[in-house]
Amino acid sequence: MDGIEIRDDREAGRLEAVADGEVVGRIEYFVLDEPAPALVPVHTVVEPAHEGKGIAGSLARELYALAAREDVVVAPLCPYVVRWAARHPEEAPAADPALLRAAKEWLAAHPGRF
Repeated sequence: MDGIEIRDDREAGRLEAVADGEVVGRIEYFVLDEPAPALVPVHTVVEPAHEGKGIAGSLARELYALAAREDVVVAPLCPYVVRWAARHPEEAPAADPALLRAAKEWLAAHPGRF
Protein backbone atom coordinates (compact mmCIF):
# COMPACT_ATOMS: atom_id res chain seq x y z
CA MET A 1 0.00 0.00 0.00
CA ASP A 2 2.69 2.43 -0.95
CA GLY A 3 1.53 6.01 -1.16
CA ILE A 4 -1.78 5.43 0.63
CA GLU A 5 -2.67 7.68 3.56
CA ILE A 6 -5.56 6.83 5.86
CA ARG A 7 -7.38 9.72 7.46
CA ASP A 8 -10.40 10.00 9.70
CA ASP A 9 -13.10 12.47 8.64
CA ARG A 10 -15.14 12.14 11.84
CA GLU A 11 -17.54 14.91 10.91
CA ALA A 12 -18.50 13.11 7.69
CA GLY A 13 -18.33 9.67 9.31
CA ARG A 14 -15.69 8.32 6.96
CA LEU A 15 -12.32 6.69 7.37
CA GLU A 16 -10.68 7.38 4.01
CA ALA A 17 -7.78 5.87 2.09
CA VAL A 18 -6.19 8.60 -0.02
CA ALA A 19 -3.71 8.19 -2.90
CA ASP A 20 -2.37 11.18 -4.81
CA GLY A 21 -5.03 13.41 -3.29
CA GLU A 22 -7.87 11.11 -4.39
CA VAL A 23 -10.07 9.07 -2.05
CA VAL A 24 -9.65 5.49 -3.28
CA GLY A 25 -11.46 3.71 -0.46
CA ARG A 26 -13.49 4.39 2.64
CA ILE A 27 -15.33 2.93 5.58
CA GLU A 28 -18.52 4.81 6.36
CA TYR A 29 -19.37 4.75 10.06
CA PHE A 30 -21.23 6.48 12.84
CA VAL A 31 -20.45 7.03 16.49
CA LEU A 32 -22.82 5.36 18.94
CA ASP A 33 -23.08 6.96 22.38
CA GLU A 34 -25.42 4.57 24.22
CA PRO A 35 -25.34 2.03 25.77
CA ALA A 36 -21.59 2.57 25.43
CA PRO A 37 -19.39 4.61 23.09
CA ALA A 38 -18.61 2.72 19.88
CA LEU A 39 -17.55 3.22 16.29
CA VAL A 40 -20.05 1.49 14.02
CA PRO A 41 -18.86 0.75 10.48
CA VAL A 42 -21.71 0.35 8.01
CA HIS A 43 -20.11 0.24 4.52
CA THR A 44 -16.67 -0.40 3.09
CA VAL A 45 -16.02 0.79 -0.44
CA VAL A 46 -12.85 0.57 -2.56
CA GLU A 47 -12.82 2.16 -5.99
CA PRO A 48 -12.63 -0.53 -8.70
CA ALA A 49 -9.24 0.64 -10.03
CA HIS A 50 -7.77 0.12 -6.55
CA GLU A 51 -9.29 -3.24 -5.61
CA GLY A 52 -6.97 -6.07 -4.65
CA LYS A 53 -4.36 -3.80 -3.09
CA GLY A 54 -5.21 -4.42 0.57
CA ILE A 55 -6.95 -1.09 1.02
CA ALA A 56 -10.12 -2.45 2.64
CA GLY A 57 -8.11 -4.50 5.12
CA SER A 58 -5.93 -1.52 5.97
CA LEU A 59 -9.02 0.59 6.57
CA ALA A 60 -10.52 -2.06 8.86
CA ARG A 61 -7.23 -2.41 10.77
CA GLU A 62 -7.00 1.37 11.22
CA LEU A 63 -10.64 1.58 12.38
CA TYR A 64 -9.89 -0.89 15.18
CA ALA A 65 -6.64 0.90 16.01
CA LEU A 66 -8.49 4.23 16.13
CA ALA A 67 -11.09 2.76 18.46
CA ALA A 68 -8.35 1.38 20.73
CA ARG A 69 -6.63 4.78 20.86
CA GLU A 70 -9.94 6.39 21.83
CA ASP A 71 -10.73 3.60 24.33
CA VAL A 72 -14.00 2.69 22.60
CA VAL A 73 -15.13 -0.48 20.86
CA VAL A 74 -16.08 -1.25 17.28
CA ALA A 75 -19.59 -2.61 16.72
CA PRO A 76 -19.39 -3.73 13.08
CA LEU A 77 -22.49 -3.81 10.92
CA CYS A 78 -20.53 -3.74 7.66
CA PRO A 79 -20.26 -7.30 6.30
CA TYR A 80 -16.67 -6.76 5.18
CA VAL A 81 -15.56 -5.50 8.61
CA VAL A 82 -17.41 -8.40 10.29
CA ARG A 83 -15.46 -10.90 8.12
CA TRP A 84 -12.16 -9.04 8.65
CA ALA A 85 -12.67 -9.02 12.42
CA ALA A 86 -13.39 -12.76 12.43
CA ARG A 87 -10.05 -13.35 10.66
CA HIS A 88 -8.15 -11.00 13.02
CA PRO A 89 -9.51 -11.58 16.55
CA GLU A 90 -6.23 -10.42 18.10
CA GLU A 91 -6.78 -6.97 16.57
CA ALA A 92 -10.56 -6.89 16.58
CA PRO A 93 -12.21 -7.72 19.91
CA ALA A 94 -15.79 -8.91 19.60
CA ALA A 95 -18.48 -6.36 20.41
CA ASP A 96 -21.07 -7.04 23.07
CA PRO A 97 -24.32 -8.33 21.47
CA ALA A 98 -26.32 -5.62 23.28
CA LEU A 99 -24.12 -2.99 21.67
CA LEU A 100 -24.65 -4.54 18.23
CA ARG A 101 -28.42 -4.49 18.81
CA ALA A 102 -28.26 -0.83 19.81
CA ALA A 103 -26.23 -0.04 16.68
CA LYS A 104 -28.80 -1.81 14.48
CA GLU A 105 -31.61 0.10 16.19
CA TRP A 106 -29.80 3.40 15.65
CA LEU A 107 -29.29 2.59 11.98
CA ALA A 108 -32.97 1.64 11.55
CA ALA A 109 -33.97 4.93 13.18
CA HIS A 110 -31.80 6.92 10.73
CA PRO A 111 -32.68 5.40 7.34
CA GLY A 112 -31.35 8.27 5.24
CA ARG A 113 -27.91 8.35 6.88
CA PHE A 114 -26.29 5.58 4.81
